Amino acid sequence: MSNYRLNYLDQLESESIHILREVAGQFERPALLFSGGKDSITLVHLALKAFRPGKFPFPLVHIDTGHNFQEALDYRDALAESIGEKLIVRHVADTIQAKKLTEPKGKFASRNALQTYTLLDTIEEFQFDACIGGARRDEEKARAKERIFSVRDEFGQWNPKLQRPELWNIYNGSIDKGENVRAFPISNWTELDIWNYIRREKIALPSIYFAHEREVLEYEGQLVAVSEFVDLESTDVVSRKKVRYRTVGDMTCTAAVESTASNIDDIIAEIIATKTSERGETRIDDKVSEAAMEDRKKNGYF
Repeated sequence: MSNYRLNYLDQLESESIHILREVAGQFERPALLFSGGKDSITLVHLALKAFRPGKFPFPLVHIDTGHNFQEALDYRDALAESIGEKLIVRHVADTIQAKKLTEPKGKFASRNALQTYTLLDTIEEFQFDACIGGARRDEEKARAKERIFSVRDEFGQWNPKLQRPELWNIYNGSIDKGENVRAFPISNWTELDIWNYIRREKIALPSIYFAHEREVLEYEGQLVAVSEFVDLESTDVVSRKKVRYRTVGDMTCTAAVESTASNIDDIIAEIIATKTSERGETRIDDKVSEAAMEDRKKNGYF
């Protein structure tokens, strides 16, 4: 079994490195979208294997909503400094002010939809023709419709009905003026693959991926971190629980899971036992509608 797992992870790693090098070879101004979450951390690790001892042929780019977990931001900055790569950060709050956008209201007022404006402005500012993302097909059904190279039109929009065939690992990066591509090197990985790879490669992660005590709001069966961004009411039930995060998004739209898993082996055991996908269990913004993710992607979300 151990030999099988090794060969299996080697195969995924090799495919992802090949895709990263294809992006570098086919595009003039690519960027790697980096949030400090486990998937984008894995992408950076793969990029180190793909391009060292040289520098990355792209910067790291983070679209900061202002509602992030501080642990993820601290990790983001520390990693970029430790590997000596350029980190570009653009803030949704600046876009809201510049474009006079209306902030969402409500109990969990997420800026997820608004970050699309900031992302598209950043692509235009730096003339990026490809953005590398850490999306995986097992996360959500809209992402399962994506190709490895997913073309966006001149307005940044995605049409799921206009997908290019990708036969024999041949990726077509040809685009017209104004278009750009979202590239997904770990599209064929699963959540369990990511954790097995993190264990094998001994990749460090932000502390919130491991069990810790945190004040949480119990809401419709989910545990949401208490923060300045969540509108608490007098009837809300707040408690202190031992939790961890399966996926890391904004504090307003990412729920924790109760857990005592303090190491990677324990986390892997929990993932094997669970029957719910990480986004299905913990992402509040995906529950807005049946097609919430697809709608965001059509408008330019990564």
